[in-house]
Amino acid sequence: MGTNIEGKVIVITGASSGLGLAAARLLSAQGARLVLGARRVERLQQLTRELDGGEARTLAVATDVTRREEVKHLVDTAVRKFGRIDVMVNNAGLMPQAPLERLTVDDWDRMIDVNLKGVLYGIAAALPHMQAQKSGQFVNTSSIAGHKVMLNGAVYSATKYAVRALSEGLRQEVKPWNIRTTVISPGAVDSELPGSVTEADMASRLLDFYEANAIPAESFARAVAFAIGQPEDMDVNEIVFRPTRQVA
Repeated sequence: MGTNIEGKVIVITGASSGLGLAAARLLSAQGARLVLGARRVERLQQLTRELDGGEARTLAVATDVTRREEVKHLVDTAVRKFGRIDVMVNNAGLMPQAPLERLTVDDWDRMIDVNLKGVLYGIAAALPHMQAQKSGQFVNTSSIAGHKVMLNGAVYSATKYAVRALSEGLRQEVKPWNIRTTVISPGAVDSELPGSVTEADMASRLLDFYEANAIPAESFARAVAFAIGQPEDMDVNEIVFRPTRQVA
């Protein structure tokens, strides 16, 4: 039985580690053609060599999602190489945490630029191609924090609520072009997100939480593959999952 993934051209941001890397591995194993974006291009190139097997169906493109022109280049590269883009996985993200009273404004700006504007830039880059094709799918990464505000994580939660709102608005608008929209909200999943916390006490607490609760990044990859793998007449709009042991 096919999975509706084989042969699809899939672009993934934040693909050099964690959730994006796990998704790339699983989708490649199911026959997708991948164009992978992240700032750490050396890691991407290593992953491309791992996945490609000499078949020239995986590309690495240095991409900073806070730069619109780089996200556009990522998507345009996919279209030039493979002739189309079937899925845009907007996955890059940061999670610095701190009470608002600490005024970590630089962290606020980074989260807005990566978590929200990065998704918008991905939409801006891929949507015209999907409209021309009259097909495609967006998969946007939100978080459990986009459903329940995290203590000391107000700005992170705000960006992830925004991703959900943006995804629902997109879903409603793109129906004339047969485009699907999925937002995935994971709980504690093993990734480098805790490493983006700049406040030492907050980082220590978050690492303890992840060590006690986090499940492998392959859990996210399976959710992505499930959404993409459905028949074209089925639009999986939202997936929310947590580790079984996670309470919050």
